[in-house]
Amino acid sequence: MLKKNDMAVVTISDMGVDGEGIGKVDGYTLFVKDAVIGDVVNVKVMKAKKQYGYARLMGIVEPSPHRVKPVCPVARQCGGCQIQSLAYEKQLEFKSNKVRGNLIRIGGFEEDQIDRIMEPIAGMKEPYHYRNKAQYPIGKDKEGNLTAGFYAGRTHQIISNLDCALGMPVNRQILEKVLSYMEENHISAYDETTGKGLVRHVLIRCGFTTDEIMVCIVINGNKLPRGEKLAESLAEIPGMKSITYNINQENTNVIMGKEVRLLWGQEYITDYIGNVKYQISPLSFFQVNPVQTNVLYGQALEYAGLTGNETVWDVYCGIGTISLFLAQKAGKVYGVEIVPQAIEDAKKNAQINGIQNAEFFVGKAEDVLPDYYVQYAKEHPGETAHADVIVVDPPRKGCEESVLETMVNMGPERIVYVSCDSATLARDLKYLCGKGYELEKVRAVDMFPMTGHVETVVLLSQQKPDDTIEIDLDLDELDATSAELKATYQEIKDYVLKEFGLKVSSLYISQVKRKCGIEVGENYNLPKSENARVPQCPKEKEDAIKAALKYFAMI
Repeated sequence: MLKKNDMAVVTISDMGVDGEGIGKVDGYTLFVKDAVIGDVVNVKVMKAKKQYGYARLMGIVEPSPHRVKPVCPVARQCGGCQIQSLAYEKQLEFKSNKVRGNLIRIGGFEEDQIDRIMEPIAGMKEPYHYRNKAQYPIGKDKEGNLTAGFYAGRTHQIISNLDCALGMPVNRQILEKVLSYMEENHISAYDETTGKGLVRHVLIRCGFTTDEIMVCIVINGNKLPRGEKLAESLAEIPGMKSITYNINQENTNVIMGKEVRLLWGQEYITDYIGNVKYQISPLSFFQVNPVQTNVLYGQALEYAGLTGNETVWDVYCGIGTISLFLAQKAGKVYGVEIVPQAIEDAKKNAQINGIQNAEFFVGKAEDVLPDYYVQYAKEHPGETAHADVIVVDPPRKGCEESVLETMVNMGPERIVYVSCDSATLARDLKYLCGKGYELEKVRAVDMFPMTGHVETVVLLSQQKPDDTIEIDLDLDELDATSAELKATYQEIKDYVLKEFGLKVSSLYISQVKRKCGIEVGENYNLPKSENARVPQCPKEKEDAIKAALKYFAMI
């Protein structure tokens, strides 16, 4: 077994979830940052555990056929682009395999099922300069000169870089003006160690469709001295619309404070995803890759299968980006988000686009959705809250189980799950598929080229009884009441098909009868196998069956 400080030669055969190379030495697994699949490398063991260890890349003995020269000269030191040394087509393969592997290993899905339903990953034609947002820490280099760049991985050491390969080219011009202003006016950079100094970060946002630009200076104080001089200089840049400063005097790693003050122009810029217009402030959450966001949301919209009449819930809705996308083709959309400012932005964006069929709730999804379900039942005796489609786009930790449970209770025909972490996605899909849903489609979308991150969108649909279980229904064994004798199961099926154009099963009819207080016997929905899943009657079909029961004077 290898131990700390040992040297070794390793062939990299795989890559980990964050893009680190994985290889074995005499059966002992090593994780090697900056190594890519196919590399043969010299490494030094930095941490050794019983079954695996972490090693530092010391040199490349034989480069992988998939290794390329990074566009960024400080890619390795910065660490923001974990896999820039890997050819882009191989990056897409790695990310697709990452999603596939998690669905099989964590979700428990069969390989052949995943291979059958998984669509090709959606990559970018131009995988550089795709970020519409950048947050640059301001500090000093070893010579004491002001600098801007990015923190090295897992540190707060600033790697000087004004030309990020993922950011917009105008960022350099903006940063040069900010640094010049600071030097000329003797404005200090914030020092995390002492808590002194004024300028902490520079936030830049660019509208890809509108070409509008926003700059926000994050300061450790109440005022930006001679801020009008900075505004005057920045306003010369074509497209500049908003110059503000943000007050953050907390001893924290959180970049933005709560208060934003205007220096010049307006407090927001606008941009589009598809044909939906969004107003973006310094504190707004907005997807950083608008090109791929359009692809991601377009895929979600396609999976939702909207025809114009559906009730849709968008859980973890943010500023309503997906909600407003869906509202164009839905009957009604409800959005849920914990951040009050995000909900205010969502309402404002709905108003800007003239969208009147979207309503938003502030609160935790794990509180709002179950509370809504309970309250609806109180206000509508004998009924349950229903959604035709539920869309979720949770944070990296995935959905709380209470949210998943309420989603199942609401009985949507389809669930569209948008995920930034395929591991928690797989865990949640395992729960939903254990509650009567079937995984129908999966597509990975490369929102963050050159990094190890990948987004995934999946479609789940309610399992059809004939597709999932075998049920013995011997109507002769059912306890017939006088009410039941007024119509046979077949007559109810015929009525529902004729009047509503819906096919319903005997199982569904029995479920609705029981809800209506009609005794149907104890064995009406027992499956043949112990672990079989019993689907629940969708709201649309339940209403149709109730109408039939009323028609036959059974209720």
